[in-house]
Amino acid sequence: MQKPSAILLAVALAATVGEANVSKDSFGTTAAGQSVDRYTLTNDHGTIARVITYGGIITELLVRDRAGMLGDVVLGFDHLEQYEQENPYFGCITGRVANRIAGGKFSLDGQEYTLAVNNGPNHLHGGLVGFDKVVWDAEVVDDKRGPALRLHYVSQDGEEGYPGTVPVSVTYTLTHDDELVIAYEATTDKPTPINLTNHSYFNLAGSGPVLGHILTLHARYYTEPDANQIPTGRILPVAGTPLDFVKPAAIGGRIGQLEQIGGYDHNYVLDNGGRAEPGLAAEVYEPESGRVMELYTTEPGVQFYSAIHLDGVMGKGETRYDQYHGLCLETQHYPDSINQPGFPSVVLRPGETYRTVTIHKFSTR
Repeated sequence: MQKPSAILLAVALAATVGEANVSKDSFGTTAAGQSVDRYTLTNDHGTIARVITYGGIITELLVRDRAGMLGDVVLGFDHLEQYEQENPYFGCITGRVANRIAGGKFSLDGQEYTLAVNNGPNHLHGGLVGFDKVVWDAEVVDDKRGPALRLHYVSQDGEEGYPGTVPVSVTYTLTHDDELVIAYEATTDKPTPINLTNHSYFNLAGSGPVLGHILTLHARYYTEPDANQIPTGRILPVAGTPLDFVKPAAIGGRIGQLEQIGGYDHNYVLDNGGRAEPGLAAEVYEPESGRVMELYTTEPGVQFYSAIHLDGVMGKGETRYDQYHGLCLETQHYPDSINQPGFPSVVLRPGETYRTVTIHKFSTR
């Protein structure tokens, strides 16, 4: 949990830019010598989001509980070196293609491409140096909804094996309605796959296991994974399985039935996904704090990951993060879509603009 003194300091330092409250300070220098900035966004309610230019990482997200107390609801680190050395994708932008590509290979318009293999036999989250490991340019932008920060990065042709030069922008807006809106845009000069998401680990209690969090997923189907977490191509119903969160259920209620992988790491096919306007994808409720997070997205899928691989990671304030101490809801196109013709396409072509929006709305009950 964030110390009250640090919260008050952040609010005191916030500088007004237009109608948005934004402050900027240094978060250190990378091993390669690049300066990294940290931006603090504060809305009218005192809700705070902190984002660093390394990986576009959300390092802190301070929202109120039912008693009105601010608490940090995302996992992360105190220092840049930790993000560079041991980061299990805490809070970052993942791309050029989030999630897995089977065998690190795909064909596009008759040409085969080979990518880094960094997750068993598969390519994961953009490769060895994906969007999570680069320093983004940043600018504060005017938005009547609340403070906003736009990040820019140009992914060069051939980067990590992907074709095409791809300018990307990701805009974080912290609205005065306690929504964190993440808007993604990209263009390309050659056909290329693209699938962007944010990889924040949420814990609405602030610390400890999330097994008591109550989850609702508005998804009646999921993509069946093989032993390497690559979709088989079959889309199956969740009914009658431990994956069924159509009705609210505790995350820990049936997690023990998933013995093969030790928990949840599954792509859900959203009932309200793949639309021009964000549809309701999920709701998370933490009974002790009363915090609620609603998730809306234009994406057709969401990867629910129950932090099965966390094992003694030392995070913010010397907090130890273990298995099930966070949950990820990664809005996305389905894993390995570039190799699955029956899935929604992830191919972006010259003259097109890739646009997706995901909204995290916070409240209490």
